[in-house]
Amino acid sequence: MHIELPEKRYYGIGEVAKAFGVNTSLIRFWEKEFDVLKPKKNAKGNRKFTPEDIKNLKFIYHLVKERGFTLEGAKTHLKEEKKQALENFEIVSKLEDIKNQLIKIKEHL
Repeated sequence: MHIELPEKRYYGIGEVAKAFGVNTSLIRFWEKEFDVLKPKKNAKGNRKFTPEDIKNLKFIYHLVKERGFTLEGAKTHLKEEKKQALENFEIVSKLEDIKNQLIKIKEHL
């Protein structure tokens, strides 16, 4: 999974859903289900996701969509092994980004 989002302080739910290739309703559902997701809301009630929220969303997406965890399984995994699992996931994500960059470089040679 390679999520492309520009570096910003806050992201709207529409751009987050588009980057993940899911509906905004799924993002709102995950927000209710996973207490690690705590987007700020502006005066109009619009959600503003932080880079930390995006990192947690990537991990939830990985567990549920890529590894096939149930929601309860993903919640348990997040609670029991969050720090170590998140660190491992971040390392793998960075390595995948490096791999993609190297492939692009190779194609331009």
